[in-house]
Amino acid sequence: MTASDLNAELALRERIHREMAETLDEELELELDDSRLDDVDAIHEGPGLDRKIYFRELRRLQGELVKLQDWVQHNKQKVVVLFEGRDSAGKGGVIKRITQRLNPRICRVAALPAPSERERTQWYFQRYVTHLPAGGEIVLFDRSWYNRAGVERVMGFCNEEQYQEFFKSVPEFERMLIRSGTILLKYWFSITDEEQQFRFTMRINDPLKQWKLSPMDVQARSRWEQYTKAKETMLEHTHLPDSPWWIVDAVDKKRARLNCVSHLLTQIPYSEVQRSPVILPPRVHNPDYHRGPVPPEMYVPAKF
Repeated sequence: MTASDLNAELALRERIHREMAETLDEELELELDDSRLDDVDAIHEGPGLDRKIYFRELRRLQGELVKLQDWVQHNKQKVVVLFEGRDSAGKGGVIKRITQRLNPRICRVAALPAPSERERTQWYFQRYVTHLPAGGEIVLFDRSWYNRAGVERVMGFCNEEQYQEFFKSVPEFERMLIRSGTILLKYWFSITDEEQQFRFTMRINDPLKQWKLSPMDVQARSRWEQYTKAKETMLEHTHLPDSPWWIVDAVDKKRARLNCVSHLLTQIPYSEVQRSPVILPPRVHNPDYHRGPVPPEMYVPAKF
């Protein structure tokens, strides 16, 4: 093995080690509060973001998201955020951090499956319209109507006429949403060819993440340049003054999450909603009530 090959192997092992540490950090996120942040090891390996900074900023931003949620609910606002990008670009990771501490009845995720036979005969936007928010709701689209400009175009799931009609229709469709009072944000997550290859390889070798790698994802690797061309055409036609695209550099997952959430918060003119303090009423005891016994067989076995 040459010195160059040895260095490349060492660099790959180091990258895998950082990826495994990243997975462990994901499990810690919901368990940390401000009082425990000082116990987090501040030392990081490689070029990644310092763990303590990441956890502290994520928690701060999630606090702002709660304020945004309260503002949306209180003022009956409608918010739609689109998350697009290549497979494994980190869209799901950002969506997870946004929703982690929010009320799922107010902030929900729309991740639509492939269209049914019936849906294929509908107006293209019809199945997406049913998932749009009412007043007081936030909807995060994990892929959206831009499927037509991406995967459907590259994989041949739409014809040329449908493809061209999409570009004619989508500007007016989005203007209608905005005129109806909907706040619309569009994010494209960008990663390099090498980074996608690495993330796919990690998923293949991780039993807990193999479900993330669909047959469509596998085909995407051999069609990298076709997807690049489709993305460029999409941005050219749909980067509009009233509904622009925002590009997220997503090679560094942690930085991408913080940058995206931070930017999202700057795009919505929310403010903190003042609420009356919650006061618990005293416990009422009824002397005539006697709790009956619960049969032992109804309990879940205590194996742990």
